[in-house]
Amino acid sequence: MKKPLRIANASGYWGDDPNALRRQLEGGPLDYITMDFLAEVTMSILQKQRTRDPLAGYARDFTKMLDPILPLLLEKKVKLITNAGGINPQACAHMVEQLARKHGVSVRIALVYGDSIVGELPRLRDQGVSFRNMETGAVLGEDADRIEVANVYFGAVPVVEALRKWDPDIILTGRVTDTGITLAPMIHHFGWDLEDWNRLASGIVAGHIIECGSQCTGGNFTDWHKVESFDQIGYPIVEVHEDGSFFVTKHPNTGGLVSVDTVREQIFYEMGDPHAYISPDVVADFTSIQLEAAGPDRVRVSGIQGVAPTDSYKVSMAYEDGFTCVGSLLVSGPNARAKAEKFAEIFWNRVEGPFLETSTEFFGWNACHRSLGHVEEGAEIFLRLGARAQQTEVLQRFAKLIPSLILGGPPGVAAVAGVAKPQAIVRYWPALLPKQWVTPMIARFHEGCLQGECMATGTRSGSFAAVPREVQVAQAPSQSVALAVEAGCAGSVLLSQLCLARSGDKGDVANIGVCVRHPELYSFLKEYLTAQRVKDWFQELCVGKVIRYEIEPLCGFNFLLEESLGGGGSCTLRSDAQGKTFAQALLRQSVSLPASLHQWVETP
Repeated sequence: MKKPLRIANASGYWGDDPNALRRQLEGGPLDYITMDFLAEVTMSILQKQRTRDPLAGYARDFTKMLDPILPLLLEKKVKLITNAGGINPQACAHMVEQLARKHGVSVRIALVYGDSIVGELPRLRDQGVSFRNMETGAVLGEDADRIEVANVYFGAVPVVEALRKWDPDIILTGRVTDTGITLAPMIHHFGWDLEDWNRLASGIVAGHIIECGSQCTGGNFTDWHKVESFDQIGYPIVEVHEDGSFFVTKHPNTGGLVSVDTVREQIFYEMGDPHAYISPDVVADFTSIQLEAAGPDRVRVSGIQGVAPTDSYKVSMAYEDGFTCVGSLLVSGPNARAKAEKFAEIFWNRVEGPFLETSTEFFGWNACHRSLGHVEEGAEIFLRLGARAQQTEVLQRFAKLIPSLILGGPPGVAAVAGVAKPQAIVRYWPALLPKQWVTPMIARFHEGCLQGECMATGTRSGSFAAVPREVQVAQAPSQSVALAVEAGCAGSVLLSQLCLARSGDKGDVANIGVCVRHPELYSFLKEYLTAQRVKDWFQELCVGKVIRYEIEPLCGFNFLLEESLGGGGSCTLRSDAQGKTFAQALLRQSVSLPASLHQWVETP
């Protein structure tokens, strides 16, 4: 039996805690540290940076975090794997070598790349690849010439080969999945067979739990008041055993909390279909996950099952599609809501288009949750006005008119920023590409050059197709907003007293994972918290259908709200572009609960 493997995470996104890497390295023994920096829109940002500067195109935050601790990383012989390479892993590697020279140390670097296929799109389309949009079903047509970035999501296998071939200290990748950089050390260390689907699925679940950093160690937790301290919050560590079971924990004497509920919430985050969490390496069944408390800040995860993956990679593409502009004013009370509404009326009567879309939001009253907030007035309101158009000139006129409201309407208004500037929209286009059309590349990077460059073995392909399952689907609201919200307020128990919840996005689809606090409440909530009720509640925000999946083994539900983020990413005029507050909107609704179940209600 191989010794257990300790893998830590020190970054969940570009902009995460700059001190997390140091805390993980200094906090205790580790074998690997993984760091995730990439999101769909991030790749477009990196492409623009590289266009201006050939040495750019990677997550520069990474090298800033690495600089002060590189000698310690090498001294402790902790290996670091990150997708900070973005669209230019070579430039990132060059900077790491410069840091090594600065500190007088030697570092072994390996690269995983070949994920960019933007230059291959014409050839692939000629070969019959349709690049059908996974959200809308549209085939890539006239938009193909506008695509600026197109990256394949590779899995763990090329990272495993780089580990085996060169035993590097640091592996820098392009678009490798968040879960793949965590799974790879397990395959390498334990020698797992690449068709041992259950063990691979366990590694994918481990990666999913820790990929968002402190979000599984008390951050963004519904019961945040149970976290004794957020100071120096501990980032997650998984202790993996050869059979695939693992423990989720954190370093001692750090802030945060690891419990069954913090882990369960993260499992439900952006889960999609719980029976088929698809990765390039394996399809994991999240309904097979078993959780149990194993001591303070320690949770055991086991029982995970998986099946062979699909025969395709996911491809993330993006192109510019017009511009947005958002400006704001601060409106004070008394009668802040009425005054803010009057300012909005004056402005939209005065401004000239043409606009593709406009938005008016009232922070302090209902910007995030609309009628679901059950709030009638605000002490002051942050009036946020937005518009989308094809020409920047239209939006420049729009922006200049916002400050002109200050002396031409009700009293008590203040400017809080300068004149807003139009921002380019990056339109996201997710698609699939058969694995046969692209092969990952790996190489050792030494003294500014690629050495030993070769093609990595492709991820195993299967013929997985999701089994049709009985799910609840709500296509349209069954009643007005007023009636739906009024019905939600009829009882005296808040959903937050019955459930935990967390939400996030995939493009224009919001995902709300709901974890029932006590098994005794599950049957009631299964009948009450329907897809139709959620559609009725969120009808002001959700244009498309609502789908509900049941995850009875984990005592919860997963809701997908389609067309609910105003286009998602940089397309949206919404203040909550990623649906991060949707779970809180759900939890603040009231429920009429049978008296026999009140003993299971959580007291605030």
